[in-house]
Amino acid sequence: MDEHQVVWNEKVAQKIIKNLEKRRLAGSYAATSTQAKAEVLEMIPQGASVFRCGSMTAGNMGLWEAIAELPGVNLIDPYRPELSREEGLELRRQGMVADVMVAGTNAITLDGRLVNLDGMGNRVAAMAFGPKKVILMVGMNKVAPDLQSAIARVKHYAAPVNNIRYSFKNPCVETGLCSDCRSPQRICNIWSTIEGQIIEGRIHVKLVGEYLGY
Repeated sequence: MDEHQVVWNEKVAQKIIKNLEKRRLAGSYAATSTQAKAEVLEMIPQGASVFRCGSMTAGNMGLWEAIAELPGVNLIDPYRPELSREEGLELRRQGMVADVMVAGTNAITLDGRLVNLDGMGNRVAAMAFGPKKVILMVGMNKVAPDLQSAIARVKHYAAPVNNIRYSFKNPCVETGLCSDCRSPQRICNIWSTIEGQIIEGRIHVKLVGEYLGY
């Protein structure tokens, strides 16, 4: 990333952080994923239960492994390959009352709204209510000018790419474009737009000056 993009990332991130604060959300900025990883690890209390969600951003920076090594931390990980479907669902239920949830967001608007589209709904449900603390890792590629642009980004880019990642047999895997299907494996079932929080600072958005995830 060249020096001009670095400057843009920080300026825009600071604008978003101010708008998050107006919505009673917290925000901070890290120029690199390495810095972001270290700062997120410092935010997790010793002995906490931490709910893992399917974030490519967190996974690619090795955050799950690092969290699992924290003293006394219980990583609630429904993505372990040896788990049955029922065991994975049970861990997702346990994650709803975790001390900390770590996830990403599909898009964030310049005025600080968080836009997500979920298949099962456990991720967006836990973002809204349940875990005492929610930490969202957000690359600057997730920034959208407004709500309409954020929705378009999620529907026409993030969702098809994630379908390809999961090798699902949905039409967008073949075409790369959303066809508003009704496939049994459809992952575009539940929209969520977080406009603010009653519990001030419960959600902390860690903006990262890199292009991360989808």
